[in-house]
Amino acid sequence: MSSTPAASVLFVCVHNAGRSQMAAGFLTHLAGDRVEVRSAGSLPAEQVNPAAVEAMKEVGIDISDQQPKVLTTEAVQASDYVITMGCGDACPIFPGKKYLDWALEDPAGKGVESVRPIRDEIKTRIEALIAEIDAQQEK
Repeated sequence: MSSTPAASVLFVCVHNAGRSQMAAGFLTHLAGDRVEVRSAGSLPAEQVNPAAVEAMKEVGIDISDQQPKVLTTEAVQASDYVITMGCGDACPIFPGKKYLDWALEDPAGKGVESVRPIRDEIKTRIEALIAEIDAQQEK
């Protein structure tokens, strides 16, 4: 296997504190260095949502060291896949990128019990994304 990642994925949500951080955590954990992972927000929060950190810790993934980052044009340009999660029109569009919009409930202000189903849905979508990236590599 080459040292060059098979694809680069950018996860974007408004605050880069919950959904996009959980998605980045799952993709990093499940795909390892086969996929380059980024996440950002159109209006980044001060910190990652503590309930998202706790929900991910329950499945053995530590995202407590992550910091919300601002969405940049450069991050979009450098990514093969741009996956939005409720950031509306804040995401710039560039030709040649694959854009996916994942309609996921916003975990902001919710407790860990309410974040678990969002986490589980994200994991399911990440597994499908990895399968798609792997299938593209086989072509």
